[in-house]
Amino acid sequence: MDVNIVDTTLRDGEQKAGIALGINEKVKIAQILNDIGIYQIEVGSAAMGGEEKASIEKIAALGLKSKISSWNRANIKDIDASIDCGVDIVHISIPTSDLQIKYKLGKDKVWVLERIKKCTTYALQKGYEVTVGMEDAARSDISFLIEFCTAVSEIGIKRIRYSDTVGISYPRKIFYSIKKLLQEVPIEIEIHAHNDFGMALANSLAAVEAGAKFANCTISGIGERAGNCDFIKFAKTLDMFEGEKILRCLSP
Repeated sequence: MDVNIVDTTLRDGEQKAGIALGINEKVKIAQILNDIGIYQIEVGSAAMGGEEKASIEKIAALGLKSKISSWNRANIKDIDASIDCGVDIVHISIPTSDLQIKYKLGKDKVWVLERIKKCTTYALQKGYEVTVGMEDAARSDISFLIEFCTAVSEIGIKRIRYSDTVGISYPRKIFYSIKKLLQEVPIEIEIHAHNDFGMALANSLAAVEAGAKFANCTISGIGERAGNCDFIKFAKTLDMFEGEKILRCLSP
């Protein structure tokens, strides 16, 4: 199966309790990920400034084969900070679930759509490849996800990130949600799974089975709270099931 790995060890992985990486450590990790052929490395959030931004600038300047991306809120200042670093991809993330739109943003769906269109248009006009993240997508209304994906696709976004932000989803739901999005919108999908219920690997595999072409992983599955999808386990499982249906029970 043709699946591109987006490694987020240096961004989401570093949020694991007890982990704090210095600039030189981040550079070494990025070089290792590049050497093993990782498609894209999410190296941090430039808007944090300080050593975080300095490490992103240094990695972006290495000229690695892996594409280098920085994570941003739907905020022009965040985007400008990433552009300052010379990254290859500007990733812009915004909540799409009713819960997070109301309690995290204090806004509504109309505001979310207008905000993401404004920010993605801005980054695209700067000449950058832009990907868009749907935070808490696993708890979002599928009709709104379709509307959201349609809106960014019409602007020129080619890839969106479906995030199980709080790690509560399960393979069957992931499979059918992503399958539905791909049927309705001409866009590529990237899966970002958390391991709170031990489902990060299974959910990532279900997403790939549904047609997702990109999967977020970290080294050893480290990450916020219970962690993310383990790169080695994910790659090994894909290799074992090459040429077969990964999750036959989910297939139409």
